[in-house]
Formats: sequence, C-alpha cells, structure tokens
Amino acid sequence: QVQLVESGGGLAQAGGSLRLSCAVSGSIFSISAMGWYRQAPGKQRELVALITNGDGTWYAASVKGRFTISRDTAKNTVYLQMNSLKPEDTAVYYCNDATNGRGRWAWGQGTQVTVSS
Repeated sequence: QVQLVESGGGLAQAGGSLRLSCAVSGSIFSISAMGWYRQAPGKQRELVALITNGDGTWYAASVKGRFTISRDTAKNTVYLQMNSLKPEDTAVYYCNDATNGRGRWAWGQGTQVTVSS
C-alpha cells in the first residue's frame, strides 16, 4: 500500500509563499499523474494541480499563475510551490494519484495551510 506524507504547511500572510512536499513510499516514475488536492472547512476536497509522467502540468483556475507543481522522481517526492497566497487558499492540502482526478490511494494526514489577511 502506498503511503503519502505531506509537509511544509503553516501560517502565512496574504501575498506570502509556502512550499509543500509530499513523500511517496513507492516509485512515482511511472504514475500517470500525481496531484495536489485541498479541502477547506465545509467544502469538498478539490484537485488544484497535477503533473503527468511526461511533466505536463494542469492547474485549477483559482491557483493558476500562483502555484507551481513539480516532482523529483529520484526522491519520490512531489512539491507545490505556492506564491501570492490568498486567504481563500486556507485549507488542508493533500497529495495523491491524480489519474482520475479523485485520488487512488488512502489519503495521508495532509498539511494545514492558513493564510491571514
């Protein structure tokens, strides 16, 4: 069973930056797509960014131009660089397979991101 460990969250001011990391217990080299998801209080979990095994990327409209997803296949780690943070980015962030846009493995504990205005 693949295990996911997210880290790097914290408290940031609006306009600030954070870099999230996701350590995957198995190889990510051949996975079709890895993604970052987020869940805000009272809302459904949503996919905000994905990266394909060909290093193609996709972003939700709400984060496009501000967030950058990347991966290091040697370290089996996926990153999310978040710039120009907004209060509406406040959520718990998770990583998972993004081939179907809904996650395939058991969810990790996530990492809390809180953006103050």
